[in-house]
Amino acid sequence: MHTRALLAFGLFFTQLLALSGAGIPAAPAPLRAASASTPTFSREDGLLVARVYFSDPAELQNLVTQYDATEFVDHQAGFVELLLAPAERDTLLAAGYQVEIDTERTALLNQPRVNLPTQANGIPGYVCYRTVEETYAALARIAIDQPNLATWIDIGDSWDKLTPGGPPGYDLRVLILTNHALPGPKPVFFLMAGIHAREYTTAEQATRYAEYLAGNYGFDPDVTWLLDNFEVHILPQANPDGRKIAESGLAHRKNTHPEPVTCPPFSYSFYHQGVDLNRNSTFQWGGIGSTDDPCMQTYRGTSAASEPETQAIQAYVGALFPDQRGPALSDPAPDDATGVFITLHSYGGLVLYPWGATSIPAPNADDLQTLGRKFGFYNRYKVCQSGPCLYQTSGTTDDWAYGELGVAAYTFELGTYFFQDCATFEEEIVPANQPALLYALKAARRPYQSPAGPETLTVTVSSPIVSPGALVTLTAVADDGRYFSNGYGNEATQPISATRYSLDTPSWVTGTVTFPLLAADGTFDASVEGVTVVIDTTGWTPGRHLLLVESQDNAGNWGVPGAVFVYAIPADWERHFLPLIRK
Repeated sequence: MHTRALLAFGLFFTQLLALSGAGIPAAPAPLRAASASTPTFSREDGLLVARVYFSDPAELQNLVTQYDATEFVDHQAGFVELLLAPAERDTLLAAGYQVEIDTERTALLNQPRVNLPTQANGIPGYVCYRTVEETYAALARIAIDQPNLATWIDIGDSWDKLTPGGPPGYDLRVLILTNHALPGPKPVFFLMAGIHAREYTTAEQATRYAEYLAGNYGFDPDVTWLLDNFEVHILPQANPDGRKIAESGLAHRKNTHPEPVTCPPFSYSFYHQGVDLNRNSTFQWGGIGSTDDPCMQTYRGTSAASEPETQAIQAYVGALFPDQRGPALSDPAPDDATGVFITLHSYGGLVLYPWGATSIPAPNADDLQTLGRKFGFYNRYKVCQSGPCLYQTSGTTDDWAYGELGVAAYTFELGTYFFQDCATFEEEIVPANQPALLYALKAARRPYQSPAGPETLTVTVSSPIVSPGALVTLTAVADDGRYFSNGYGNEATQPISATRYSLDTPSWVTGTVTFPLLAADGTFDASVEGVTVVIDTTGWTPGRHLLLVESQDNAGNWGVPGAVFVYAIPADWERHFLPLIRK
Protein backbone atom coordinates (compact mmCIF):
# COMPACT_ATOMS: atom_id res chain seq x y z
CA MET A 1 0.00 0.00 0.00
CA HIS A 2 1.26 3.54 -0.78
CA THR A 3 2.73 5.12 2.36
CA ARG A 4 0.39 8.12 2.24
CA ALA A 5 -2.65 5.88 1.81
CA LEU A 6 -1.40 3.78 4.73
CA LEU A 7 -1.03 6.89 6.87
CA ALA A 8 -4.54 8.07 6.01
CA PHE A 9 -5.97 4.64 6.87
CA GLY A 10 -3.95 4.57 10.08
CA LEU A 11 -5.21 7.95 11.22
CA PHE A 12 -8.79 6.87 10.60
CA PHE A 13 -8.24 3.62 12.49
CA THR A 14 -6.59 5.44 15.39
CA GLN A 15 -9.62 7.70 15.73
CA LEU A 16 -11.83 4.61 15.95
CA LEU A 17 -9.57 3.21 18.65
CA ALA A 18 -9.74 6.46 20.62
CA LEU A 19 -13.51 6.58 20.40
CA SER A 20 -13.87 2.94 21.44
CA GLY A 21 -11.32 3.16 24.24
CA ALA A 22 -9.15 0.46 22.63
CA GLY A 23 -5.43 0.41 23.28
CA ILE A 24 -2.65 1.31 20.85
CA PRO A 25 0.19 -1.00 21.90
CA ALA A 26 3.82 -0.74 20.88
CA ALA A 27 6.94 -2.82 21.46
CA PRO A 28 10.22 -0.88 21.49
CA ALA A 29 13.39 -2.61 22.62
CA PRO A 30 13.52 -2.78 26.43
CA LEU A 31 15.99 -0.51 28.19
CA ARG A 32 16.70 -3.09 30.91
CA ALA A 33 16.48 -6.81 31.35
CA ALA A 34 12.89 -7.98 31.87
CA SER A 35 11.65 -8.34 35.43
CA ALA A 36 10.52 -11.74 36.66
CA SER A 37 7.19 -10.32 37.82
CA THR A 38 5.36 -8.39 35.12
CA PRO A 39 1.83 -7.18 35.90
CA THR A 40 -0.89 -7.85 33.35
CA PHE A 41 -2.85 -4.86 32.08
CA SER A 42 -6.12 -4.50 30.24
CA ARG A 43 -6.02 -3.40 26.60
CA GLU A 44 -9.23 -1.42 27.04
CA ASP A 45 -7.37 1.82 27.86
CA GLY A 46 -5.90 4.21 25.27
CA LEU A 47 -2.74 6.31 25.21
CA LEU A 48 -1.45 6.80 28.76
CA VAL A 49 0.05 9.78 30.56
CA ALA A 50 2.67 8.36 32.91
CA ARG A 51 5.42 9.38 35.27
CA VAL A 52 8.42 7.15 34.68
CA TYR A 53 11.24 7.22 37.21
CA PHE A 54 14.92 7.27 36.22
CA SER A 55 18.09 6.78 38.20
CA ASP A 56 20.59 8.99 36.34
CA PRO A 57 20.85 11.50 33.44
CA ALA A 58 21.85 8.82 30.93
CA GLU A 59 18.71 6.84 31.71
CA LEU A 60 16.62 10.00 31.34
CA GLN A 61 18.14 10.63 27.91
CA ASN A 62 17.30 7.09 26.81
CA LEU A 63 13.71 7.51 27.94
CA VAL A 64 13.10 10.84 26.24
CA THR A 65 14.70 9.60 23.01
CA GLN A 66 12.80 6.30 22.78
CA TYR A 67 9.46 7.50 24.06
CA ASP A 68 7.15 10.48 23.68
CA ALA A 69 8.23 12.89 26.43
CA THR A 70 6.46 16.03 27.56
CA GLU A 71 8.38 18.97 29.02
CA PHE A 72 7.57 17.91 32.56
CA VAL A 73 10.70 16.58 34.29
CA ASP A 74 11.41 16.59 38.02
CA HIS A 75 15.12 15.95 38.48
CA GLN A 76 14.91 16.01 42.25
CA ALA A 77 12.12 13.42 42.41
CA GLY A 78 13.68 11.58 39.46
CA PHE A 79 10.80 11.21 37.02
CA VAL A 80 9.84 12.29 33.52
CA GLU A 81 6.32 12.44 32.09
CA LEU A 82 5.83 10.26 29.01
CA LEU A 83 2.93 9.47 26.70
CA LEU A 84 2.82 5.68 26.40
CA ALA A 85 0.84 3.09 24.52
CA PRO A 86 -0.24 0.32 26.90
CA ALA A 87 2.35 -2.10 25.52
CA GLU A 88 5.05 0.52 26.05
CA ARG A 89 4.00 0.81 29.67
CA ASP A 90 4.18 -2.97 29.98
CA THR A 91 7.64 -3.01 28.46
CA LEU A 92 8.91 -0.41 30.91
CA LEU A 93 7.40 -2.23 33.86
CA ALA A 94 8.93 -5.48 32.69
CA ALA A 95 12.27 -3.71 32.42
CA GLY A 96 12.05 -2.70 36.07
CA TYR A 97 10.92 0.89 35.77
CA GLN A 98 8.53 2.50 38.22
CA VAL A 99 5.58 3.76 36.17
CA GLU A 100 2.73 5.82 37.61
CA ILE A 101 -0.31 6.57 35.47
CA ASP A 102 -1.92 10.00 35.74
CA THR A 103 -5.53 8.89 35.44
CA GLU A 104 -6.98 12.39 35.14
CA ARG A 105 -4.71 13.44 32.28
CA THR A 106 -5.06 10.04 30.64
CA ALA A 107 -8.84 10.38 30.61
CA LEU A 108 -8.59 13.86 29.16
CA LEU A 109 -6.15 12.70 26.49
CA ASN A 110 -8.54 9.98 25.31
CA GLN A 111 -11.74 11.99 25.56
CA PRO A 112 -13.66 11.97 22.26
CA ARG A 113 -13.82 15.37 20.57
CA VAL A 114 -17.31 16.71 19.97
CA ASN A 115 -18.56 20.26 19.57
CA LEU A 116 -19.95 21.91 22.66
CA PRO A 117 -23.60 22.98 22.59
CA THR A 118 -23.95 25.98 20.26
CA GLN A 119 -20.27 25.71 19.24
CA ALA A 120 -19.87 26.79 15.61
CA ASN A 121 -16.14 27.53 15.46
CA GLY A 122 -12.88 26.32 16.92
CA ILE A 123 -11.53 22.87 17.66
CA PRO A 124 -14.31 20.51 18.76
CA GLY A 125 -14.74 20.84 22.50
CA TYR A 126 -12.36 23.80 22.67
CA VAL A 127 -14.05 26.93 21.40
CA CYS A 128 -11.09 29.12 22.45
CA TYR A 129 -8.68 27.49 19.95
CA ARG A 130 -9.05 28.35 16.29
CA THR A 131 -8.40 25.78 13.60
CA VAL A 132 -5.63 26.25 11.04
CA GLU A 133 -8.12 27.78 8.62
CA GLU A 134 -9.65 30.06 11.24
CA THR A 135 -6.21 31.20 12.39
CA TYR A 136 -5.19 32.06 8.85
CA ALA A 137 -8.47 33.86 8.21
CA ALA A 138 -8.13 35.99 11.37
CA LEU A 139 -4.58 37.09 10.55
CA ALA A 140 -5.38 37.68 6.88
CA ARG A 141 -8.20 39.95 8.03
CA ILE A 142 -5.75 42.10 10.02
CA ALA A 143 -3.72 42.65 6.87
CA ILE A 144 -6.86 43.55 4.91
CA ASP A 145 -8.17 45.93 7.54
CA GLN A 146 -4.83 47.59 8.37
CA PRO A 147 -2.70 47.45 5.21
CA ASN A 148 -0.38 50.21 6.42
CA LEU A 149 0.45 48.16 9.49
CA ALA A 150 0.15 44.47 8.56
CA THR A 151 1.29 42.16 5.77
CA TRP A 152 0.28 38.50 5.42
CA ILE A 153 2.83 36.56 3.39
CA ASP A 154 3.54 33.00 2.21
CA ILE A 155 7.02 31.76 3.16
CA GLY A 156 6.82 28.15 1.95
CA ASP A 157 4.81 24.96 1.71
CA SER A 158 4.05 22.09 4.07
CA TRP A 159 4.98 18.50 3.27
CA ASP A 160 1.42 17.59 2.29
CA LYS A 161 1.15 20.55 -0.06
CA LEU A 162 4.34 19.53 -1.86
CA THR A 163 3.42 15.84 -2.08
CA PRO A 164 0.60 14.65 -4.38
CA GLY A 165 -1.72 11.81 -3.49
CA GLY A 166 -2.83 12.91 -0.03
CA PRO A 167 -4.32 15.86 1.85
CA PRO A 168 -3.94 19.24 0.09
CA GLY A 169 -1.62 20.69 2.72
CA TYR A 170 -0.97 24.30 3.59
CA ASP A 171 1.17 27.33 3.00
CA LEU A 172 3.36 28.42 5.86
CA ARG A 173 2.34 32.00 6.44
CA VAL A 174 3.76 34.90 8.44
CA LEU A 175 2.07 38.08 9.64
CA ILE A 176 4.40 41.10 9.64
CA LEU A 177 3.43 44.04 11.83
CA THR A 178 5.13 47.43 11.55
CA ASN A 179 4.26 50.98 10.50
CA HIS A 180 5.17 50.84 6.81
CA ALA A 181 5.20 54.63 6.58
CA LEU A 182 8.34 54.80 8.72
CA PRO A 183 11.47 53.48 7.02
CA GLY A 184 13.86 50.88 8.41
CA PRO A 185 15.94 49.02 9.05
CA LYS A 186 14.18 48.15 12.29
CA PRO A 187 14.89 45.66 15.09
CA VAL A 188 13.01 42.38 14.63
CA PHE A 189 11.09 40.10 16.97
CA PHE A 190 10.21 36.71 15.45
CA LEU A 191 7.51 34.63 17.14
CA MET A 192 6.76 31.05 16.07
CA ALA A 193 4.10 28.61 17.27
CA GLY A 194 2.69 25.17 16.59
CA ILE A 195 5.82 23.26 15.56
CA HIS A 196 4.50 20.35 17.65
CA ALA A 197 1.01 19.79 16.35
CA ARG A 198 -0.85 18.78 19.50
CA GLU A 199 0.11 21.89 21.49
CA TYR A 200 -3.15 23.80 21.14
CA THR A 201 -2.27 26.87 23.21
CA THR A 202 0.67 27.99 21.12
CA ALA A 203 -0.93 29.03 17.84
CA GLU A 204 -3.80 30.73 19.65
CA GLN A 205 -1.42 32.62 21.93
CA ALA A 206 0.53 33.85 18.90
CA THR A 207 -2.68 34.86 17.13
CA ARG A 208 -3.98 36.76 20.13
CA TYR A 209 -0.67 38.55 20.47
CA ALA A 210 -1.00 39.69 16.85
CA GLU A 211 -4.56 40.84 17.48
CA TYR A 212 -3.48 42.66 20.63
CA LEU A 213 -0.76 44.59 18.81
CA ALA A 214 -2.89 45.43 15.78
CA GLY A 215 -5.90 46.35 17.90
CA ASN A 216 -3.95 48.65 20.22
CA TYR A 217 -1.85 50.47 17.63
CA GLY A 218 -2.65 54.17 17.80
CA PHE A 219 -4.37 53.77 21.19
CA ASP A 220 -1.72 52.29 23.48
CA PRO A 221 1.46 54.42 23.56
CA ASP A 222 3.83 51.47 24.08
CA VAL A 223 2.33 49.40 21.26
CA THR A 224 2.37 52.46 19.01
CA TRP A 225 6.01 53.43 19.44
CA LEU A 226 7.04 49.79 19.18
CA LEU A 227 5.29 49.16 15.86
CA ASP A 228 6.56 52.50 14.56
CA ASN A 229 10.15 51.54 15.30
CA PHE A 230 10.27 47.73 15.33
CA GLU A 231 9.04 44.78 13.25
CA VAL A 232 7.12 41.76 14.54
CA HIS A 233 7.05 38.59 12.42
CA ILE A 234 4.56 35.93 13.57
CA LEU A 235 4.46 32.37 12.19
CA PRO A 236 1.34 30.98 13.92
CA GLN A 237 1.31 27.46 12.45
CA ALA A 238 4.79 26.03 11.85
CA ASN A 239 3.35 22.53 11.32
CA PRO A 240 -0.12 22.98 9.83
CA ASP A 241 -0.40 19.44 8.40
CA GLY A 242 0.25 17.90 11.79
CA ARG A 243 -1.96 20.43 13.52
CA LYS A 244 -4.89 19.41 11.33
CA ILE A 245 -4.52 15.85 12.59
CA ALA A 246 -4.25 17.02 16.19
CA GLU A 247 -7.46 19.04 15.85
CA SER A 248 -9.36 15.72 15.78
CA GLY A 249 -8.13 15.00 19.31
CA LEU A 250 -5.11 12.88 18.45
CA ALA A 251 -1.84 13.58 20.27
CA HIS A 252 0.06 13.99 17.01
CA ARG A 253 3.48 15.63 17.47
CA LYS A 254 5.36 15.51 14.16
CA ASN A 255 4.70 16.60 10.60
CA THR A 256 3.05 14.10 8.22
CA HIS A 257 6.07 12.85 6.25
CA PRO A 258 6.14 9.04 6.63
CA GLU A 259 9.19 6.95 5.83
CA PRO A 260 8.80 3.77 3.73
CA VAL A 261 9.08 1.60 6.83
CA THR A 262 6.55 -0.29 8.89
CA CYS A 263 6.53 0.51 12.57
CA PRO A 264 5.38 -2.18 15.04
CA PRO A 265 1.76 -3.11 14.20
CA PHE A 266 -0.85 -1.26 16.24
CA SER A 267 1.84 0.92 17.82
CA TYR A 268 1.21 4.60 18.25
CA SER A 269 3.96 5.39 15.75
CA PHE A 270 2.42 3.02 13.21
CA TYR A 271 -0.33 5.60 12.77
CA HIS A 272 1.66 8.72 13.66
CA GLN A 273 4.68 8.70 11.42
CA GLY A 274 6.43 11.90 10.50
CA VAL A 275 9.48 13.97 11.38
CA ASP A 276 9.88 15.89 14.62
CA LEU A 277 10.47 19.35 13.18
CA ASN A 278 12.05 20.45 16.45
CA ARG A 279 14.84 17.91 15.89
CA ASN A 280 15.29 18.68 12.18
CA SER A 281 17.12 22.03 12.24
CA THR A 282 20.62 22.15 10.80
CA PHE A 283 22.46 23.30 13.93
CA GLN A 284 23.78 20.28 15.86
CA TRP A 285 21.47 18.02 13.84
CA GLY A 286 21.75 14.32 14.53
CA GLY A 287 22.99 14.57 18.10
CA ILE A 288 21.70 13.73 21.54
CA GLY A 289 17.98 13.71 22.26
CA SER A 290 16.97 12.73 18.74
CA THR A 291 16.81 9.43 16.89
CA ASP A 292 17.20 8.02 13.37
CA ASP A 293 14.30 5.62 13.99
CA PRO A 294 11.19 6.83 12.09
CA CYS A 295 9.00 4.98 14.57
CA MET A 296 10.09 7.19 17.45
CA GLN A 297 8.52 10.53 18.30
CA THR A 298 11.90 12.32 18.26
CA TYR A 299 12.74 11.15 14.73
CA ARG A 300 15.04 13.78 13.26
CA GLY A 301 14.55 13.03 9.55
CA THR A 302 16.91 11.60 6.97
CA SER A 303 19.16 14.67 6.96
CA ALA A 304 19.49 18.14 8.44
CA ALA A 305 16.59 20.36 7.31
CA SER A 306 15.15 17.49 5.29
CA GLU A 307 11.62 18.84 5.77
CA PRO A 308 10.08 21.65 3.73
CA GLU A 309 8.73 23.30 6.87
CA THR A 310 12.24 23.47 8.36
CA GLN A 311 13.68 24.76 5.11
CA ALA A 312 11.07 27.52 4.89
CA ILE A 313 11.55 28.61 8.51
CA GLN A 314 15.34 28.67 8.33
CA ALA A 315 15.39 30.54 5.02
CA TYR A 316 12.97 33.15 6.29
CA VAL A 317 14.55 33.69 9.71
CA GLY A 318 18.02 33.64 8.19
CA ALA A 319 17.01 36.55 5.95
CA LEU A 320 15.57 38.53 8.88
CA PHE A 321 18.62 38.58 11.12
CA PRO A 322 22.28 39.18 10.32
CA ASP A 323 24.75 36.46 11.29
CA GLN A 324 26.12 37.89 14.52
CA ARG A 325 28.03 34.92 15.97
CA GLY A 326 31.21 33.08 15.01
CA PRO A 327 31.33 29.42 13.93
CA ALA A 328 32.70 27.93 17.17
CA LEU A 329 30.36 26.92 20.00
CA SER A 330 32.39 29.19 22.26
CA ASP A 331 31.99 32.29 20.05
CA PRO A 332 29.63 34.82 21.67
CA ALA A 333 27.35 37.19 19.86
CA PRO A 334 28.43 40.81 20.45
CA ASP A 335 26.84 42.72 23.29
CA ASP A 336 25.02 44.96 20.82
CA ALA A 337 23.58 42.07 18.80
CA THR A 338 19.99 42.59 17.71
CA GLY A 339 16.88 40.46 17.48
CA VAL A 340 14.73 38.15 19.62
CA PHE A 341 13.42 34.72 18.54
CA ILE A 342 10.75 32.91 20.58
CA THR A 343 9.14 29.58 19.80
CA LEU A 344 5.99 28.72 21.76
CA HIS A 345 5.50 25.16 23.00
CA SER A 346 3.40 23.46 25.66
CA TYR A 347 3.55 22.46 28.36
CA GLY A 348 5.49 22.88 31.61
CA GLY A 349 5.56 26.54 32.62
CA LEU A 350 9.13 27.16 31.46
CA VAL A 351 11.27 29.81 29.80
CA LEU A 352 14.18 27.92 28.21
CA TYR A 353 17.29 29.30 26.52
CA PRO A 354 20.27 27.64 24.71
CA TRP A 355 22.02 25.39 24.73
CA GLY A 356 19.67 22.42 24.60
CA ALA A 357 22.18 20.11 22.93
CA THR A 358 24.66 20.30 25.81
CA SER A 359 24.82 21.18 29.47
CA ILE A 360 27.71 23.55 28.77
CA PRO A 361 26.55 27.19 29.10
CA ALA A 362 26.18 29.18 25.90
CA PRO A 363 28.77 31.95 25.42
CA ASN A 364 26.02 34.58 26.00
CA ALA A 365 24.50 32.56 28.85
CA ASP A 366 24.46 35.37 31.41
CA ASP A 367 22.68 37.78 29.09
CA LEU A 368 20.27 35.11 27.84
CA GLN A 369 19.46 34.33 31.45
CA THR A 370 18.85 37.99 32.29
CA LEU A 371 16.35 38.47 29.48
CA GLY A 372 14.75 35.14 30.36
CA ARG A 373 14.26 36.32 33.92
CA LYS A 374 12.49 39.41 32.60
CA PHE A 375 10.06 37.10 30.81
CA GLY A 376 9.75 35.08 34.01
CA PHE A 377 8.71 38.17 35.92
CA TYR A 378 5.60 38.38 33.76
CA ASN A 379 4.61 34.75 33.24
CA ARG A 380 6.10 33.41 36.53
CA TYR A 381 7.64 30.45 34.70
CA LYS A 382 10.83 28.68 35.68
CA VAL A 383 13.75 30.19 33.73
CA CYS A 384 16.71 27.96 32.90
CA GLN A 385 19.04 26.58 30.24
CA SER A 386 17.11 23.85 28.45
CA GLY A 387 19.81 21.15 28.39
CA PRO A 388 20.45 20.81 32.14
CA CYS A 389 16.99 22.05 33.14
CA LEU A 390 15.07 19.38 31.21
CA TYR A 391 17.02 16.98 29.06
CA GLN A 392 19.36 17.39 26.13
CA THR A 393 17.98 17.88 22.63
CA SER A 394 19.62 18.54 19.29
CA GLY A 395 18.39 20.05 16.04
CA THR A 396 16.00 22.42 17.83
CA THR A 397 14.87 25.75 16.42
CA ASP A 398 16.00 27.90 19.35
CA ASP A 399 19.50 26.38 19.37
CA TRP A 400 19.61 26.96 15.60
CA ALA A 401 18.55 30.62 15.82
CA TYR A 402 21.12 31.39 18.48
CA GLY A 403 23.81 29.03 17.23
CA GLU A 404 23.72 30.10 13.59
CA LEU A 405 22.76 33.77 13.91
CA GLY A 406 23.52 34.85 17.48
CA VAL A 407 19.89 35.88 18.02
CA ALA A 408 18.62 35.80 21.61
CA ALA A 409 16.45 32.69 21.32
CA TYR A 410 13.93 31.14 23.73
CA THR A 411 11.30 28.48 24.11
CA PHE A 412 8.22 29.24 26.19
CA GLU A 413 6.48 26.11 27.50
CA LEU A 414 2.92 27.32 28.07
CA GLY A 415 0.52 25.98 30.63
CA THR A 416 0.03 22.54 32.14
CA TYR A 417 -1.34 20.37 29.32
CA PHE A 418 -1.36 19.87 25.55
CA PHE A 419 -5.15 20.17 25.36
CA GLN A 420 -5.35 22.96 27.92
CA ASP A 421 -8.88 23.81 29.02
CA CYS A 422 -10.20 27.13 27.79
CA ALA A 423 -10.72 28.64 31.23
CA THR A 424 -7.05 28.18 32.12
CA PHE A 425 -5.96 29.47 28.74
CA GLU A 426 -8.16 32.56 28.88
CA GLU A 427 -7.65 33.43 32.55
CA GLU A 428 -4.04 32.42 33.15
CA ILE A 429 -1.94 31.71 30.06
CA VAL A 430 -2.89 34.69 27.89
CA PRO A 431 -2.74 37.33 30.66
CA ALA A 432 0.65 36.00 31.79
CA ASN A 433 2.28 35.76 28.39
CA GLN A 434 0.98 38.81 26.53
CA PRO A 435 3.14 41.20 28.63
CA ALA A 436 6.11 38.83 28.42
CA LEU A 437 5.86 38.89 24.62
CA LEU A 438 5.46 42.67 24.67
CA TYR A 439 8.68 42.92 26.66
CA ALA A 440 10.36 40.64 24.10
CA LEU A 441 9.50 43.19 21.43
CA LYS A 442 10.83 46.04 23.57
CA ALA A 443 14.10 44.17 24.08
CA ALA A 444 14.60 43.25 20.41
CA ARG A 445 16.92 46.17 19.69
CA ARG A 446 19.51 45.21 22.34
CA PRO A 447 18.49 41.88 23.92
CA TYR A 448 21.90 41.35 25.55
CA GLN A 449 22.03 44.83 27.09
CA SER A 450 18.69 46.49 27.84
CA PRO A 451 17.21 43.72 30.06
CA ALA A 452 19.98 44.40 32.59
CA GLY A 453 18.65 47.95 32.94
CA PRO A 454 15.62 49.25 34.83
CA GLU A 455 12.13 49.11 33.42
CA THR A 456 10.26 52.40 33.22
CA LEU A 457 6.69 51.97 34.42
CA THR A 458 3.45 53.91 35.02
CA VAL A 459 4.47 56.79 32.78
CA THR A 460 1.85 59.50 33.26
CA VAL A 461 1.32 63.21 32.67
CA SER A 462 -0.57 65.78 34.71
CA SER A 463 -2.88 66.34 31.77
CA PRO A 464 -3.07 64.33 28.52
CA ILE A 465 -4.39 67.42 26.70
CA VAL A 466 -2.44 70.69 26.77
CA SER A 467 -2.34 73.94 24.86
CA PRO A 468 1.08 74.47 23.23
CA GLY A 469 3.12 76.60 25.60
CA ALA A 470 1.52 75.20 28.74
CA LEU A 471 3.47 73.29 31.37
CA VAL A 472 2.91 69.57 31.85
CA THR A 473 4.33 67.36 34.61
CA LEU A 474 5.72 64.00 33.52
CA THR A 475 6.10 61.25 36.13
CA ALA A 476 7.22 57.61 36.04
CA VAL A 477 8.67 54.81 38.14
CA ALA A 478 12.09 53.29 37.42
CA ASP A 479 12.43 49.71 38.71
CA ASP A 480 15.64 47.67 38.46
CA GLY A 481 14.32 44.56 40.21
CA ARG A 482 11.70 43.04 37.92
CA TYR A 483 13.13 39.52 37.47
CA PHE A 484 11.89 36.03 38.33
CA SER A 485 13.38 32.57 37.84
CA ASN A 486 11.34 30.34 40.18
CA GLY A 487 14.28 29.32 42.29
CA TYR A 488 16.88 29.12 39.52
CA GLY A 489 19.12 31.88 40.90
CA ASN A 490 18.65 35.60 41.45
CA GLU A 491 19.44 38.54 39.20
CA ALA A 492 21.60 41.38 40.49
CA THR A 493 19.89 44.72 41.00
CA GLN A 494 21.39 48.18 41.37
CA PRO A 495 20.22 51.65 42.41
CA ILE A 496 18.77 53.91 39.74
CA SER A 497 21.28 56.54 38.59
CA ALA A 498 19.46 58.52 35.88
CA THR A 499 16.33 58.87 33.77
CA ARG A 500 15.70 60.71 30.53
CA TYR A 501 12.85 61.43 28.16
CA SER A 502 12.58 62.14 24.47
CA LEU A 503 9.77 63.61 22.39
CA ASP A 504 8.19 61.52 19.62
CA THR A 505 11.28 59.43 18.73
CA PRO A 506 13.39 57.00 20.78
CA SER A 507 16.74 58.18 22.10
CA TRP A 508 18.73 56.01 19.68
CA VAL A 509 17.25 57.60 16.54
CA THR A 510 19.72 60.01 14.96
CA GLY A 511 18.98 63.63 15.86
CA THR A 512 16.84 62.84 18.91
CA VAL A 513 17.41 65.14 21.89
CA THR A 514 16.90 63.78 25.41
CA PHE A 515 16.14 65.60 28.65
CA PRO A 516 16.70 64.47 32.25
CA LEU A 517 14.12 63.64 34.90
CA LEU A 518 14.81 64.00 38.61
CA ALA A 519 14.28 61.64 41.51
CA ALA A 520 10.96 62.51 43.13
CA ASP A 521 12.52 62.27 46.60
CA GLY A 522 15.53 64.33 45.56
CA THR A 523 18.16 61.55 45.39
CA PHE A 524 18.82 58.53 43.17
CA ASP A 525 19.79 55.94 45.78
CA ALA A 526 17.34 53.01 45.48
CA SER A 527 16.58 50.27 42.96
CA VAL A 528 13.02 51.62 42.65
CA GLU A 529 12.61 55.37 42.18
CA GLY A 530 9.79 57.72 41.33
CA VAL A 531 10.93 60.30 38.78
CA THR A 532 9.46 63.56 37.56
CA VAL A 533 10.03 66.63 35.42
CA VAL A 534 8.01 69.69 34.37
CA ILE A 535 7.95 70.15 30.58
CA ASP A 536 7.40 73.41 28.72
CA THR A 537 5.37 72.59 25.60
CA THR A 538 6.20 75.84 23.81
CA GLY A 539 6.80 75.11 20.13
CA TRP A 540 4.89 71.83 20.08
CA THR A 541 2.91 71.34 16.88
CA PRO A 542 -0.81 70.61 17.25
CA GLY A 543 -1.64 66.94 17.43
CA ARG A 544 -0.61 63.82 19.30
CA HIS A 545 2.89 63.55 20.78
CA LEU A 546 4.74 60.71 22.44
CA LEU A 547 6.93 61.03 25.53
CA LEU A 548 9.34 58.11 25.92
CA VAL A 549 11.14 57.65 29.23
CA GLU A 550 14.22 55.49 29.85
CA SER A 551 16.01 54.69 33.10
CA GLN A 552 19.62 53.77 33.93
CA ASP A 553 21.12 51.94 36.90
CA ASN A 554 24.46 52.74 38.47
CA ALA A 555 26.08 49.87 36.57
CA GLY A 556 25.47 51.93 33.42
CA ASN A 557 22.62 49.80 32.02
CA TRP A 558 19.82 51.63 30.20
CA GLY A 559 16.52 49.75 30.22
CA VAL A 560 13.72 49.72 27.66
CA PRO A 561 11.45 52.80 27.42
CA GLY A 562 7.95 53.36 28.70
CA ALA A 563 5.67 55.87 26.99
CA VAL A 564 2.65 58.14 27.30
CA PHE A 565 0.61 60.18 24.81
CA VAL A 566 0.12 63.93 25.13
CA TYR A 567 -2.26 65.80 22.84
CA ALA A 568 -1.34 69.40 22.02
CA ILE A 569 -4.59 71.21 21.30
CA PRO A 570 -4.38 74.97 20.66
CA ALA A 571 -6.85 77.25 22.43
CA ASP A 572 -8.36 78.18 19.07
CA TRP A 573 -8.58 74.53 18.09
CA GLU A 574 -11.69 75.10 15.98
CA ARG A 575 -9.66 77.08 13.46
CA HIS A 576 -7.19 74.22 13.10
CA PHE A 577 -9.44 71.19 13.19
CA LEU A 578 -12.93 72.09 11.92
CA PRO A 579 -11.70 72.43 8.31
CA LEU A 580 -10.30 68.90 8.56
CA ILE A 581 -13.56 67.56 9.99
CA ARG A 582 -15.60 69.24 7.27
CA LYS A 583 -13.44 67.57 4.60
